[in-house]
Amino acid sequence: MALFDRLFAAEKPDAALVAETIDAVVDAVEPKVKLHSRYRRKLEPCIRRSIDYLRSLAREPLEPVLLSRGAWAGDARVNAFFATADDVPACLGRSHELRRFFDSNPAPDAYALLGMRMQERSVLGMDLVGEAVQREVQQTVVSFADHRLVAPHAVLAQARLEVGRRLLLRLAQLALIRIVATDEKATELGEHKAYLGARLRLLRLAEDGMEGIVKDRSKIAADRKALERQLKETVEGYIEAKGSLATLDGYIGHIQDVFSKPEEHVAVSHSRLRLSTLGIRLAKDAAGPANELDIVELTIGPDFRAAIAVARCPRAEMPSKEDLIAQAERLL
Repeated sequence: MALFDRLFAAEKPDAALVAETIDAVVDAVEPKVKLHSRYRRKLEPCIRRSIDYLRSLAREPLEPVLLSRGAWAGDARVNAFFATADDVPACLGRSHELRRFFDSNPAPDAYALLGMRMQERSVLGMDLVGEAVQREVQQTVVSFADHRLVAPHAVLAQARLEVGRRLLLRLAQLALIRIVATDEKATELGEHKAYLGARLRLLRLAEDGMEGIVKDRSKIAADRKALERQLKETVEGYIEAKGSLATLDGYIGHIQDVFSKPEEHVAVSHSRLRLSTLGIRLAKDAAGPANELDIVELTIGPDFRAAIAVARCPRAEMPSKEDLIAQAERLL
């Protein structure tokens, strides 16, 4: 965290701070990269680009939302995010990170990042068309599930720094995933190469031996040539995979691929949502009471997308461990 305090507090990170960040990334992905005499020079442009990008995300104006039973009735965001008022403290109680924070810190509140999966489903409901009630109207219900609270801190700015640190580590994880995938591909190609080599030897024995008495030798020869082409392609793929992995430049290349384009791996988007108190998506010109929401979504890599909000979590709303156990027993 000390590194991130300086990294995000500085108006413009100096060379020493960037070098420290490069080392932190390399330690997370593949420490052997430090054996390369020019690893910092090679990685500096892409690491600077990711730093600038993450600093821009840290400036996103996310107003904290108070997570409390009372806020459920008065705050449109809390009302939309949770089905009932009781779901709010239940979410706080399920967070192991938040409980560890309160166990070790006397602060009355904690700021954390709330992540949720936004769901939309089509239903048939009733709607008021003019002065008449119309049945079986196609409607879209928006709900939120799988609530998670991460990176709690007593100070909002420090919680945002912790989120930034985790995003940087996520980029490092994506680079490591590519390295592992390349290693797995090389292993599979190596095994396939050995298998094709054995089959090729078998065909050569068939072509040169007695099998030609019962099989067309031209067919055996054609099978052998097809297998030789397949083996050649496999060997070329194996050499390419091993070459991009086994060298220090190969490791550096994987890090560059991810950190030179951070916006392709981490993105924040905004959308405006108009919902009824029952969670039904409303048109802009729909009459009646509605909740206007600015939905912020965080995308990380190809498989992670979540609605997010900065949350203020009061200690007083945190259920005790005994309450959680009693609630779990009631559900059994």
